[in-house]
Amino acid sequence: MPPSPPPPAKHVRLYAAWDDAALVKALAQEDTLAFAELYERYWWPLFEVAYRKVNSREAAEEVVQDLFTALWHKRHQGSTIENVERYLFRAIRYRIIDFIKARMTHAGYVEYSRTHHSSLDHSTEQTVEADDLSVALLAGLMRLPEHTREVFRLSRLEHQTIPEIAEHLNLSRKTVEYHLTRALKSLRLSLRDFITLLLLYLGL
Repeated sequence: MPPSPPPPAKHVRLYAAWDDAALVKALAQEDTLAFAELYERYWWPLFEVAYRKVNSREAAEEVVQDLFTALWHKRHQGSTIENVERYLFRAIRYRIIDFIKARMTHAGYVEYSRTHHSSLDHSTEQTVEADDLSVALLAGLMRLPEHTREVFRLSRLEHQTIPEIAEHLNLSRKTVEYHLTRALKSLRLSLRDFITLLLLYLGL
């Protein structure tokens, strides 16, 4: 585990005047006060990003803490980090995706990735857009009621028909249609910033 950031003190304040590059260099030399300053500098902005995506204070705190734990474990690789701010915000994005994936069924996510990810153009700009879409889509799915989310998963990720879903879940076809319509409407609202990419991904 990384060392707990020490309480504010006069000698700690000196680190606040250091730029990120100096802090990363000191971190590589196991300077715990440099680590504490990076933690103090970036914990809250990273938490805000995570909280907006996972919609849970406890989960957001866990994701951010895991990120800083990983940063401490990789402290000797500090020389490879050219821009620590960009590094941390990129890393938190992937940790959010991983966190939400863990709450989806493995089969559903594998099918989602196999069907959609391979068709993306992996230019830098499109990769960033796809990452943002993945976070927004997975977060939107996790906000759906359990039955609605399951119907959506079976329909869009496992490509089952409405009769097949009705039989699988022991529901009427009308109930399945209701949950699917509800899921699509909810996702359209929560993903309105990514609606163009969403149409390409799922053909909504």
